[in-house]
Amino acid sequence: MSAKDVMTVFSPATVANVGCGFDILGFAVEQPGDEITVSLTNRKDVRILSIAGDDGKLPLDPSKNSAGVSVIALLQKLKVSQGVDITIVKKMPLGSGLGSSAAGAAGSVFALNKLLGEPFTTQELVPFAMEGERVCSGTAHADNVAPALMGGFVTVRSYDPPDFISIPTKIPLFCLLVKPHTEILTKNARKILQDNVPLKKLVCQTGNLAGLIIGLIREDISLIGRSLVDVIIEPQRAPLIPGYESIRNTAYDSGAIACSISGSGPSIFSLYSDNRKMEIAAEKIKEVCSREHISIDCFLTKINYSGIQIYE
Repeated sequence: MSAKDVMTVFSPATVANVGCGFDILGFAVEQPGDEITVSLTNRKDVRILSIAGDDGKLPLDPSKNSAGVSVIALLQKLKVSQGVDITIVKKMPLGSGLGSSAAGAAGSVFALNKLLGEPFTTQELVPFAMEGERVCSGTAHADNVAPALMGGFVTVRSYDPPDFISIPTKIPLFCLLVKPHTEILTKNARKILQDNVPLKKLVCQTGNLAGLIIGLIREDISLIGRSLVDVIIEPQRAPLIPGYESIRNTAYDSGAIACSISGSGPSIFSLYSDNRKMEIAAEKIKEVCSREHISIDCFLTKINYSGIQIYE
């Protein structure tokens, strides 16, 4: 096997929803993320050879794994029976609300597309990765896989037809991710959501989303902070997360621009204008959680505007 038949990539964690953008907004971060190795073979099937760092929880069956399903979808679209082997090294927690399944799906199709000579643009890869999300969460949502592939902040304008738009911003925000030691499956987090939304809340949420997007484009920190408020989903999901109110309040007291649930939780993200404020917030949150006997992991990172990275 030659070097041109093998590729290893870093596929980043992502924050979906971003407060008021339920199912239509997400952004990528620089850390954590997964390492995905994709190899072309002389066989005619797709195999997942190994998964490290998952404690044996993820299926090796490619028809049940987000990476395998996404690769199969891409090959079927091309109508080829190319053999593909996939190796995954998980470097982010499962069921964390940080796009763990999305990282595998996005990284695998990105690498395979490169090895096949890039028959698809990066944006055209999103629907294939969405199929991986479907097998894991029950819905083919794009607010994790789109920013993982495209980098930065991405909005999902439409699923039919697919329309994924990068928000034109390079605002240098720092992001603190707090992951309580509990697991929330996306499927279960969706089941508790109410189907009906009062008109008043819908109007408020729509205004917040519009303000957030404009704030990102203008790089207006104050507008971002005023707008990144979720009045519909967060109140329903917050009770599932140990210490949520304490963590959120401490983040704001430490200078956070905004704070909300990452994806379906339990991870919580908060944004900062400088690195020092983020570091102080992380230490204070650790102290608060220690007093309340809540075990957490913290990731101090920045917005990832490049998306998936190839390891040379």
